[in-house]
Amino acid sequence: MTGLRLGPLLRYIDGSSATVWVETSRPGTAEVRCADGPGGTARTFQIAGHHYALVEVTGLTPGTATPYEVFLDRTRVWPPAEDEAFVSLPPSVIATPGAEAAAGVRVAFGSCRWASPPTGEPDPVGPDALHGLAARIAADPGGERPDVLLLLGDQVYADETSDATRAYLAARRDLEDPPGDQVADYEEYTHLYYESWLDPLVRWLLSTVPTCMVFDDHDVIDDWNTSASWVADMRATPWWGERVRSALMSYWVYQHLGNLSPRALAADPLYASVRERPDGTDVLRAFAAKAEADAASVRWSYRRDFGRVRLLMVDTRAARVLTEGERAMLDPAEAAWLRAQALDERGAYDHLLIGTSLPWLLPHLVHDVEGWSSALARGDKGPRWARFGEWLRRAADLEHWAAFPESFGELAEVIAEAGTGPDAPATVCVLSGDVHHAYVAEPSWGAKGRGRGSGDGRGRGRGPDARVVQLTCSPVHNSIPLSIRLGFRFGWSAAARGLGRVFARHGRSGRPPVKWRRTGGPWFGNQLMTLTMRGRSAVLRLEHARTAKSPAPGTAAGRPGAGPEVRLRTVTETELSG
Repeated sequence: MTGLRLGPLLRYIDGSSATVWVETSRPGTAEVRCADGPGGTARTFQIAGHHYALVEVTGLTPGTATPYEVFLDRTRVWPPAEDEAFVSLPPSVIATPGAEAAAGVRVAFGSCRWASPPTGEPDPVGPDALHGLAARIAADPGGERPDVLLLLGDQVYADETSDATRAYLAARRDLEDPPGDQVADYEEYTHLYYESWLDPLVRWLLSTVPTCMVFDDHDVIDDWNTSASWVADMRATPWWGERVRSALMSYWVYQHLGNLSPRALAADPLYASVRERPDGTDVLRAFAAKAEADAASVRWSYRRDFGRVRLLMVDTRAARVLTEGERAMLDPAEAAWLRAQALDERGAYDHLLIGTSLPWLLPHLVHDVEGWSSALARGDKGPRWARFGEWLRRAADLEHWAAFPESFGELAEVIAEAGTGPDAPATVCVLSGDVHHAYVAEPSWGAKGRGRGSGDGRGRGRGPDARVVQLTCSPVHNSIPLSIRLGFRFGWSAAARGLGRVFARHGRSGRPPVKWRRTGGPWFGNQLMTLTMRGRSAVLRLEHARTAKSPAPGTAAGRPGAGPEVRLRTVTETELSG
C-alpha cells in the first residue's frame, strides 16, 4: 500500500484553487478531497528513488475554509487515523481569500529554523515559534491565522546537523571523509526535510497554513556565493559538485515547486519533463548543474498577489554577479525583473512586500564594514589589503546588500520609484531574516531624494510617499551567542555609527544613497513577525515563543507523548500606516 512519507503541505492558494504537496512511499495517484466537493488528483513523479506529487485543487469557493483529506490510490492517509500525535488536532483546511478589503491580509514571516528535537528531549535553543503558532491555531481553529506564512531562508541546515542527523550520516558513510557531518547528497537532503517537517505540530501547521519559501545560505552551505574566489575554492573541492547539485535539486522539489501558481507550473518545461518520465532524476540533475554553473539560466524569484498586497520574493543567493569590479546582488535580468514587478500596475496594490532573506538595512557599523571589506577585496587599496578584505568578508559573513553597494543603491531607487506618485502604495516593506535578531529600520532619502515625502515626523524626510520600512525577523528556532547580541546592540549606537564612518573613509566607500534609523528593537529570541493589512492600513506585530506553564484547553499539548506547550507572546504591536 502506498503511504504518506511527508506532507501534506498547503502551498499556493488563491480564491478558487490551491496546490497541496506530498511525498509518498511508492508510485501512485495522490488525491485531495474537500468536504464540500472540490478536489484534485495527480500522479507521482520520481526523483532519486523518492516519489512526489503536487495536487492542484480546483472548484474552491472564495472566502471559505474547507476541510480536506488526502488519499493515495483511494486509501485515506491524511489525517492519519491511527497516529495519536494528530488525534486532538483539528482538520486541515484550505482557507481561500475572499473580500480582502474588508477581511484584510495577514502575512507572518521569519527565517532560520533548526528542526525541533524529538519529543521528550531538551531543546538547546528554546521553544520553536512554529510550535507556538500551531498551538494557537489548534486551540481556536476559527480564530486568527495567517493567510500565508513566509519562510525567508534556512529552512534546513545542511552544514550544521543535529545529533540525530549525525548518527544517520554515520550509518551511511565514514564521517572522517569530507564533508564530514554535513550532508553530501540528495538522499541526505531528504533526511533533513523529514527531520524538520515530520514534527507533528509543524507538519499539521504546514498542512493548514499556506507557505511561500526562499532559500538562504544554510540551505546549501554557510556563506554560499560570498565571492568569486569563494566559488573557485569550493568548486576545487571534490565533494562540492554533488553537494550543490543535490541542494538545488532538493530545493526545487521540496520548496520551489510549491511557490509557483498552477499556470506557471503548466508552462514550466522542467516540471513537464520530470513528470512525463518514469524517473526524472537525470533531467533534474542536469538542470541543477546548469543552474550552479550559470545563475542566469534559472529564476528562483517569484511574485504573489494577495488581493491588494503584492509580494516579491527575491533570490539574493544564486542570482549574484561575483566578478570583482562587477559585483551585484542580482544579475541584470533579475534586477530588471524586480523593477518590472514592483512597477507593474502600481495602482493595483496598496502594500508592496519585498522578501529578501538578507536585510537591506543593517546596523550602521555592519553596513560600513561590509562596504569597506568589499572595496578592499576589489583591490582599491592594493593586493595586501585585497587579501585581507576577502578573508574578512568570509570570516565575518559580510555578504549582505551592503557588500554590494551598487545593488544597495539600485534597490533604494526601485523602492523610491514604486513608492512615489498618486498611485503609490501605503507601505513598502522589505521583509528579511538571517541575522538572528529582529528590528525595524526606516530610511530617509533626504532633500535630493526622489519623491515628495511629507516629512511627517517619522524620520523619513523627503522621499517616497509610501512609508518604507525594513522588517527583519530571525530566528524562528535557533540561537545567538551573547557576544553577537552585544555586537548587534552596539552596531546600532551613535558610537558605532562614528566608527563605521572611519572604515568607510578608509575604503573610500562614499555615503549610501539613503540614511536610516532603527525605530524598533533589537529583539532577541525565537520569534515571528506578522503584518496585518486592511485597505491602506498596516499593523506590525512581533511575537516571542515561550514555554507555557500549563496547556491551554483544547490544544494539542494534551495528546499522548506531547512535549510542553509553546505559546506566542506579543512583544510589540505598531501601526505602520492607517
